[in-house]
Amino acid sequence: MPKFLLDSDIIIWCLRGRKDIVAAIEEIQKTWTVQCSVISLTEVLLGVKKGEEGITNDFLDAIGAYPVDREVACWACDLIKNNKKSNAILEIPDAIIAATCLINDLILVTCNKKHYQALGVKMQVL
Repeated sequence: MPKFLLDSDIIIWCLRGRKDIVAAIEEIQKTWTVQCSVISLTEVLLGVKKGEEGITNDFLDAIGAYPVDREVACWACDLIKNNKKSNAILEIPDAIIAATCLINDLILVTCNKKHYQALGVKMQVL
């Protein structure tokens, strides 16, 4: 059964009420499991404005988060090292999200195709 990992941008668009993104996520949630990475959780929480705490926490609590463990950290390091060889810059958060998807066979829901397309991550680009 496919599982989906929401990238930070998708969570932000959901919280801001972007109708096409909300509709797409609601459609996925009818049938499949949807979660995020603790990296996305951190990125989203860093941007919370006063008065948005409740709705943000409710959303994040509802979807849950994959942890970063040693396996994810090691795989992310390998992704970063391999990208350096090709002169591509891969940021640590993106590497951790990609590693989480690859290890757990997750489909990443994102608007940022360019961050992940060369890494072998299965994606649903919105």
